[in-house]
Amino acid sequence: MPSLEAKTNDAAARRPFSRAARAALATGLVLAAFLGAIGWTLSRTYSASELNKLQDRLHDYVITYIAGTDPRRDGTPLLPDSPPDPMFSRPGSGLYAVVLGENGFHWESSSALGRDFSFLHRLDPGQQQFVGPVDTELGRLYYYSFGVALDMADRPPVRLTFTVAQTEEELVGNNEVYRRSLVGWLATLGVMLIVLQLLLLRWSLTPLRRVANDMTRVERGDSDHLDSQYPLELTGLTERINAFIDSEREQRTRYRNTLADLAHSLKTPLAVMRSQLESASEIPAAARMPALDQVRRMDELVAYQLARAATGGRQTFASAVPIAGHAEDLVQSLEKVYAAKNVLCEFDIDDGAAFYGEQGDLLELMGNLLENAFKWASHHVLLVVKTQPQSGRQQRSGMLLSVEDDGPGIDEDKIEKVLQRGVRGDERVQGHGIGLSIVQDIVRAYNGELTVDRSPELGGARFSVQLPPD
Repeated sequence: MPSLEAKTNDAAARRPFSRAARAALATGLVLAAFLGAIGWTLSRTYSASELNKLQDRLHDYVITYIAGTDPRRDGTPLLPDSPPDPMFSRPGSGLYAVVLGENGFHWESSSALGRDFSFLHRLDPGQQQFVGPVDTELGRLYYYSFGVALDMADRPPVRLTFTVAQTEEELVGNNEVYRRSLVGWLATLGVMLIVLQLLLLRWSLTPLRRVANDMTRVERGDSDHLDSQYPLELTGLTERINAFIDSEREQRTRYRNTLADLAHSLKTPLAVMRSQLESASEIPAAARMPALDQVRRMDELVAYQLARAATGGRQTFASAVPIAGHAEDLVQSLEKVYAAKNVLCEFDIDDGAAFYGEQGDLLELMGNLLENAFKWASHHVLLVVKTQPQSGRQQRSGMLLSVEDDGPGIDEDKIEKVLQRGVRGDERVQGHGIGLSIVQDIVRAYNGELTVDRSPELGGARFSVQLPPD
């Protein structure tokens, strides 16, 4: 059988996320997807814009070279001495200019000397193209080519193809810088929006937390009803909860009153029957004694079943019943009953220890255990009540109640028999043998556990009741 703690841990593990956690998680996922889509769109847009800027820049360089080129009288072109950008004069700068013409004409800027541009080809006048990125020996390049025809007065036009090429490092670098900056800003914006969402959720869920706190106070017995002021949306719910609490308490009161009336109705006829049988001398003893035994048995059965039916059991809206005062009253009564034995009863009760249930159940539980201990004790009885702290979302503390005595104790092989209804540990000891059965029924009604062993301090029997937190 799995332990109570294991069951509690499994239930906690299966507990779904809170409303706030689910909302925050959903908002985070949607926000991440939304910001991711925005980031991807902006990044693509910026990359396209940078590519257009590169194309325009290379086009401007080509136009500058074309404007500064004049054909000689022999038809060979004369390129400008000053390039449009100093990088064209720096070898290996990554910005290159190449001019291709007829009859094998080939011109390169100083930055392109010694480089292989065999992948370029001539274009017809007026034709232009922007290509890239292209894998070359120089790395990945973007280039812009434009075909022109330079007019000459007495000669055919000079047909040239101007090409300006640039490596992709600058474009990739700009895109990377923008992408990092974009990710940083979007991440910051996302965190700010999530924090704002959490604050709004916390503010909007405040009435629900107030309802939960008030329910906790009712379950602990600190309040009778949900008595805070709630928003209009929750008023109907809280009013119905209060109506349910009142209905449960009224029903329990009617049930107990009915049981009390039934007990009174049955006890009186049984008492009359017993009195008549005991005083009826004209009835032979052989006939009278079996009838008396059956009446006594009916009396015991009625007492047991009424005590069992009257057990309230675990209740959601139970008041906290202080234990110390009731324990003192019970012990004082038992000390008078067993005054001849001169029994000393000691207490070890935690401060503020309380029983969450019906006061009658507590009195029945402690009363039967203490009376059993006083019956069997030689001179010493010990009552221990320890409060066990709450764990997780449990609203009430658990409780360990044990009663020990210095009597003969109970052999291990006889424990199960002693706990049976109608069985007494010693037939010479007065009683009906139903007290411990009632204790077991009450403990089971509160989801607790009753164990019997030997007292390590007093040497007699120890009855321990473990009530779990809930």
